[in-house]
Amino acid sequence: MEPHPVLFTPRTPRVVAARRLQRRRDRDTTGRFLAEGPQAVREALDRPDLVTELFGTPAALDRYADLAGRAARAGVPVSPVTDEALAALAETVAPQGLVAVCRHLDVPLAAALAPTTRLVAVLAGIRDPGNAGTVLRTADAAGAGAVVFAGDTVDPYNGKAVRASAGSLFHVDVVRAGDPYPVLDALRAAGLRVLAATGHGDTDLDDLADAGALAAPTAWLFGSEAHGLPADLAAAADARVRVPLHGRAESLNLAAAAAVCLYASARALR
Repeated sequence: MEPHPVLFTPRTPRVVAARRLQRRRDRDTTGRFLAEGPQAVREALDRPDLVTELFGTPAALDRYADLAGRAARAGVPVSPVTDEALAALAETVAPQGLVAVCRHLDVPLAAALAPTTRLVAVLAGIRDPGNAGTVLRTADAAGAGAVVFAGDTVDPYNGKAVRASAGSLFHVDVVRAGDPYPVLDALRAAGLRVLAATGHGDTDLDDLADAGALAAPTAWLFGSEAHGLPADLAAAADARVRVPLHGRAESLNLAAAAAVCLYASARALR
């Protein structure tokens, strides 16, 4: 690539504006978020008209010339920055030199619940962005068509959540909803059975699988890391399901329980 004679600094207005997207308030106001690192940038560029600007150090723009070239051909401004400016934009300890500004890509719930959608994950009250991103990644791997962030759940565009999703944010329909109860009604209206994952469930996951009850379109409802689902929200599901514990562990963490439940459904649906 040609040399980059002018480098943006941490004080360059466009860098300052992009850095503000590390705050949820500014993400919500602008409808933009940051995707950090070459993998996230590559996945984002696969979605037309999603990336609005690509920042990179000269070394990274040379190392990932294919990505810089793709962005430029798509009409995306490619902005070379100093190492200090990139460090200000990145949230990792050892950034890889690229940060993209992207448009929000969430869709309305009605649009996500297409007739072909047979597996959905609903996150209700999950506060840790790493957990939320990991569940999103797992849902994508299990073949879910949508992931719903409902109620007081972390922003899916939080930087840590974006990184934890490992690109899956760009693969599945992401829905942001307020009150989770109308979400459950909409899921049922679309023909999905709502199963609440809870350590105190009255139904055993293995029993459901053995009975063939997971072969129908299903939405899994997952609650907060510390407190699980509120009792009234769990009661609003069609069933409350516990993952059987065959050893002496007291419980599974959220991400592990979500993986077990989603893959049990994925196997039954296939």
